[in-house]
Amino acid sequence: MITTKDGVEIFYKDWGVGQPIVFSHGWPLSADDWDAQMMFFLDRGYRVVAHDRRGHGRSSQGADGHDMDHYADDLAAVIAHLGLENVIHVGHSTGGGEVVRYLARHGQDRVAKAAIISAVPPIMVKTASNPGGLPKEVFDGYQAQLAANRGQFYLDVASEPFYGFNRPGVKPIEGLIRNWWRQGMMGGIKAHYDGIVAWSQTDFREDLTKITVPTLVMHSEDDQIVPYADAGPLSAKLLKNGVLKTYKDFPHGMPTTHAETINADLLAFLNS
Repeated sequence: MITTKDGVEIFYKDWGVGQPIVFSHGWPLSADDWDAQMMFFLDRGYRVVAHDRRGHGRSSQGADGHDMDHYADDLAAVIAHLGLENVIHVGHSTGGGEVVRYLARHGQDRVAKAAIISAVPPIMVKTASNPGGLPKEVFDGYQAQLAANRGQFYLDVASEPFYGFNRPGVKPIEGLIRNWWRQGMMGGIKAHYDGIVAWSQTDFREDLTKITVPTLVMHSEDDQIVPYADAGPLSAKLLKNGVLKTYKDFPHGMPTTHAETINADLLAFLNS
């Protein structure tokens, strides 16, 4: 654990030696969602680090600070505490937003490369300047379902759109569903409720234009959580040194369901 300047305890894992890869997880999960990536890259000589976002997993469940600026500052605190340099940042979904905000807010002196997977930037909510986004009512509905019955809401998300188990011919994997639910229920409802606003309404467009390190944008056309057309391609265009890798039929949770492909593509990018 480390303790942030505003008194939040952040849990982290730190395994191995070598060039560090720091993983930022999606909502409402934990560092455990990176199991397949951490084992893969640990075995290939990297130092792998992942933390539980404030209010998530094993980190403390304070009432406040559930926004992208605090998420980025917490990530910076972990990096500073461990004294990491030449870092590769990898973020999934909300974690992709966390990585983008961190790079723009804290600079890139310690950073070698970055990858964002199924990530929420540039901005998810529909606005006058983002007409392709999802209506705010969609995210208000998520909050209402979470507040009414978080356990059932999380079970529904994991059983259907997150992993694409609602698609014809896709067989649900019970262990993945249970593990998603387990991670979600470890966290705090207030953090998760506020987090919906953070990942759906934060505008990362200016942040993306500030990033100069090589950045891989990985997104699937069949992402049911963060729709492809208003996310990955737009982020790649705003990045000064971005590369878009598009998948056709993978789900939002593709780092888990298609870990072999995602890991191989990440490794190729790191070696390029």
